[in-house]
Amino acid sequence: MPNWGQVLEEINAAQATEGPKAVDTIRKKYLAALAEKTKRTTICYYSGWLTKRIVGTEINDEDKNGFMLCCHGVPKDAGLDLVLHTPGGNVFSTQSIVHYLREIFGDDIRVVVPQIAMSAGTIIACAANSILMGKHSTLGPTDPQILGIPAHAMKAEFQKAYEQIVANPQATNAWKSILLQVGPTILQQCDWAIQYTEQILREYLSEPNGERTSEQIETIIKTLTDLADNKGHSRHLHHQEAINLGLRIEMLEDDADLQDLVLTVHHCYMLLLANSPCFKIIENHAGQTFLKNQANQNHGISIGLGQPPT
Repeated sequence: MPNWGQVLEEINAAQATEGPKAVDTIRKKYLAALAEKTKRTTICYYSGWLTKRIVGTEINDEDKNGFMLCCHGVPKDAGLDLVLHTPGGNVFSTQSIVHYLREIFGDDIRVVVPQIAMSAGTIIACAANSILMGKHSTLGPTDPQILGIPAHAMKAEFQKAYEQIVANPQATNAWKSILLQVGPTILQQCDWAIQYTEQILREYLSEPNGERTSEQIETIIKTLTDLADNKGHSRHLHHQEAINLGLRIEMLEDDADLQDLVLTVHHCYMLLLANSPCFKIIENHAGQTFLKNQANQNHGISIGLGQPPT
């Protein structure tokens, strides 16, 4: 199967006869080939956050419409491979999407991580029966964010301020400008967000086989949510650490044909996101596509629904 540069060459060559449709035709060809290899329903969820710093690249409730489109008319008893590339997003939206996919496919869901599935993307991966990763793939911490600030860090800083002021009241002036930015209920929201994220992970990690002990589950939760240990929400968790934690990891490198297909599909999506107005796409192997475009910087967003190539 072709690498990134070869996929680009194939698209450029096909544009001579197909024009702009070439990028869609080639992407859908390889996605169909991936599903043919696995004999499983395959849905790709790709966010363009790496190249487009705009609102909407995160997991949100609108994504449900894309999943509803992509779940329509596909086999429900063949299992689902969800190819996931995301920075994360809203935890409640994430939980709702997981609930919906389980209603359709039951427990037979595998998350495929060709490159990055961070934060809420890692939560989705934890909800799957297994996670397919390569040596280059990464998951990430799931500690919750409040108003873009890590909830754990906000609580820790407030506690540090409290302790320093109690020990030395003159420290109040040094902390005053920071503490004035902590609005009403924020610390309580931090507590609830932390508790709820841990609750969701505990539920997902306890299913579907019940193979992990409670001690293993709590170790995974602590590793994924402990900001003090991770030192940042963008820390990358590679396959060996995920395996050591007790996550059910399958390796792409164990099947060369599967690895080639997954990475070729990945290259197709990354080329689309980097060279078009598209900033999010949800697509199935049958050619149904939910695509969001950044029309331009001044005129909002356009949404396109694609059909199978004829």
